[in-house]
Amino acid sequence: MEYLNKHKINTDSLKKRYLFKLGSSFIDVPINLIITTVVIRSLGPATYGNFTFLTQFFTKIVNFFDSGTSAGFYTKLSNRLNERGLIKFYWYLVLILCLMALIFVSLVLIFNKQSLFWPGQSIIYIWLALIFSLLTWFSNIVIKIVDAYGYTVKGEILKIMGRILGLVLVLILFFIEKLNLKTYFFYYYIFILIIIIGSGSFLRKYCISLYPNIKLKSEQIKMYTKEFWSYSHPLITYSVLGLLVGILDVWMLQKFAGSVQQGFYGLAIKISSICFIFASSMTPLIMREFSIAFGNKDMYKMRDLFSHFIPLIYSLISFLVIFISVNGEKIALLFGGNEYFQSKEAISIMVLYPMHQTYGQLSGSIFFATGQTKLYRNIGVIFMLVSLPLTYILLAPSSSFGFGLGATGLSIKMVAIQFIAVNVQLFYNAKFLRISFFKLFSHQIYTAVIFVIIAYFSSFIANNIYTNKIIISIFINIIIYVILSMCLLFSFPFIFSLTRKELNKYIILLKNKNPFKIS
Repeated sequence: MEYLNKHKINTDSLKKRYLFKLGSSFIDVPINLIITTVVIRSLGPATYGNFTFLTQFFTKIVNFFDSGTSAGFYTKLSNRLNERGLIKFYWYLVLILCLMALIFVSLVLIFNKQSLFWPGQSIIYIWLALIFSLLTWFSNIVIKIVDAYGYTVKGEILKIMGRILGLVLVLILFFIEKLNLKTYFFYYYIFILIIIIGSGSFLRKYCISLYPNIKLKSEQIKMYTKEFWSYSHPLITYSVLGLLVGILDVWMLQKFAGSVQQGFYGLAIKISSICFIFASSMTPLIMREFSIAFGNKDMYKMRDLFSHFIPLIYSLISFLVIFISVNGEKIALLFGGNEYFQSKEAISIMVLYPMHQTYGQLSGSIFFATGQTKLYRNIGVIFMLVSLPLTYILLAPSSSFGFGLGATGLSIKMVAIQFIAVNVQLFYNAKFLRISFFKLFSHQIYTAVIFVIIAYFSSFIANNIYTNKIIISIFINIIIYVILSMCLLFSFPFIFSLTRKELNKYIILLKNKNPFKIS
C-alpha cells in the first residue's frame, strides 16, 4: 500500500473550520435567495416544477447507487489520510456506478418507456437532469476529500467564489432574457465544475491528488472491495427502499397534482434547503471528528461533541426556520410572486424540515462513524414502509380514497416522518453515548415553542406598524425578531446549548474582531 510520506497534514481546529463554514453560509444564503427568486419568477411554477421533479428523481437514483459508500469513504479517509489507494479505488467505484445510471436511462429511452417514469418530460431535460445529479455527486465527494484533509477554510473560499460567479451568470442571463430551463441547468454545471477543478488545483499544492496516479494491485482491490462491502451492504435494503419511496413521492405528486403543485413543492424544498446550509456546514466536520474520536476510542470526546454541538446547531436552525414558517404567506409572495401564493402552506410546513434534518444528519453520522449501519438501516426501513402509504393517502384525490393535498400533503408527510424517525435514532445514540435522551428531546420542544411565540409576537407588532409593502414589513419583522431572540440568548444561553462562560468568551472574541482564534 502506498502512502504520502513527505506530506504532513496541518488542519485548523474544529471550531475555526465550523465558524468559517458558518461565515461562508451567511454569504451563500443571500446569494441563493437572489438566484432562487430570479429563477422561479423566470421559469414559472410549471417549468420549475419539471426541474424539481427530474432533479429529485435522479438525485434519488444517485443516492441509491451511492448506498452510503460516500459516507464510508469519508470516515475511512479521515482516519487514513496518507492512503492514496483508497481515493483511487473509490473513484473507480463511482465510475462503475455512474455507468450503471447511464445504462438505466438509456434502456428506458430505447424501449420508449420514458412516459412511465417521467410523465410529460422532454428527453433533453431527462439527460440534463441526470448529468446534474451525477456532477452534484462528484462535487460532494470532492468536498468530502477536502474536509477529510482539514482544508475546509480554503474549500469554503472556493465555494464562495463559485457562487458569486454563478450569481453574476444568472443575472446576465436574466437581463438578456435567456434564463430558461436549459440555461439554468448549465449554470449549475459551471458552478459544480468550478468546485471540482478548483479543489483539485489547490490540493495539488499540498501534494494531494484528487485522482492519484497510481496502479492498484489486485490484493488492494480485493481488500477495498471487501471493506466497502462490509461497511455498506447493510444499507442496500435501505437504499432500495429509499429509492422506491423517494421516486414515488415526487412521481405521485406529479401524477395526482401536476407540474404546478410540483413547482410549489420545489419552491418549498428550495427555501428549506437554503435554511439547511447552516447545519450542512457542520455535518462533515462533526462526522470527521466522530470518526477520529471513535478510532482513538475517545468516548468522552464523542459524548462532548454530540451533547454540545448538535443542540447548538438545532437552536440556530430553529431560530431561522420558525420565523420563515410563521411568515410563510409573505415569503411565498416575496420570492415567487402571485403565481406562487398557493405555496404558502407548503413553505410554512416544509421549512421546518431542516430542524430535524439537522439532528438526522449529525445523529446519523454517529452510526456511520461507529459502523452501526445495520441499526441505521433497520430504523430507516421501518419508517420508509410507513411513509409510502402515508404519501398516497395525503396526495391521492378523494375519488381514490385520499385527501388530495398536493404540495402541502407531501410537506406534512416529510416533516412528520422526519421528526419521529430522527428521535428514534437519537434514542439509540443517546444510549450508546450514555447521555440523556430526555434532555435532548425536551430541548427540541421548548426551543421550538419559545421561537414560535417570539415569531408570532414580532409578526403581530410588525403588521401593526407597517403593512403596505411586503419587503418593508418583513424587514421590520426581522429586526424585532432578532432583537427579541438576542435578549433571549443573553438571558437564557442554555436554550442555545451554551453556558454563560462560553457566551462571554465568544463575545470577547467578537469584540476583538478575531472570532477564529479558538482552540
